[in-house]
Amino acid sequence: MSIAEVAARAHVSIATVSRVLNGVSSKFSPATQETVMQAVAELGYRPTVAGRSLRSGQSRLVAVLASNLGNPSMAAIAAAAEVALRKAGYVMVLCDTHDQPELQDEYLLEMGSHYARGLVLLGAVDSPQLGRLAQRSGHMVFVNRRSPVPLSDARYVGIDNLAAVKTVADWMIEQCRGRFGLIHGDVRSSATRERVDGFLDSCRAMGLPLSQPYIRSSFGLSHLDTGFSGMQALMALKQPPRAVFCTSDLIAYGAHRLLREHYPEQLDQVALVGFDHSPLNSWIAPWLNGVRVPYGEYGDAILRAMQSEQPQDILLPYQWVNATVQR
Repeated sequence: MSIAEVAARAHVSIATVSRVLNGVSSKFSPATQETVMQAVAELGYRPTVAGRSLRSGQSRLVAVLASNLGNPSMAAIAAAAEVALRKAGYVMVLCDTHDQPELQDEYLLEMGSHYARGLVLLGAVDSPQLGRLAQRSGHMVFVNRRSPVPLSDARYVGIDNLAAVKTVADWMIEQCRGRFGLIHGDVRSSATRERVDGFLDSCRAMGLPLSQPYIRSSFGLSHLDTGFSGMQALMALKQPPRAVFCTSDLIAYGAHRLLREHYPEQLDQVALVGFDHSPLNSWIAPWLNGVRVPYGEYGDAILRAMQSEQPQDILLPYQWVNATVQR
């Protein structure tokens, strides 16, 4: 969004807009000021606070917008990104959008006004300002979740979720044939949707489709609460599952707590499978099977994606973790 577009919307000169935004009140009437500020609000314009060096694209600022920094996995990726960007001479600004479209838009507008060299969206959600950016070029990197809006210049860093969940399905069917369940979060997230669809497709392909009672989700809850309530429903079934795939480690933590508090005698009889394997797992969840995501490699991958002249997908390797739990 440019100052010229604001001037056109308000039917005034660019100089008038500049004076209004800089508080030069003696040069225009209160009515003109109101008209200009209304145009600014309608267009979502943020005046640049930087100098000519930023206008020429020399900013060192890179904004990382994370959807939930309370998630250890996102915190680990953000930390890796900061190290890689700092070594390359950039300055990283980290914001938590809390998965809220309006907060994401606020940060997108603010970073645009500072002419950020790059935007890294660690868990993007659909939002009006993100949709507007679809019409512009720029180095936007989407991490773990793909862009929720069509973008001609999007870059993606993550893992191959479909291949990873096939590994999950193969292991679960081999270990607990016909007796397993699924607990997942909001499928509006492309990562969650790929994990859910890929897992269910793999099960069907092997002749063991999951029936609806064995698939649980709780939209609007935290992943911890989703795991707790989902596991509660699964354990209430006439034939509870012997293995449960949770589409994130946090969901698995919630499921494990339900078992520990309400079914302690079955705690070692139900295999829980997570997805992320955050660095905390070796300390707090050595019992958790699942897919390990290479957090240490995300920083360099994000930097490569941001600096690339062409849009690209960078898929990082994953690893299966088989917990040593007696069943």
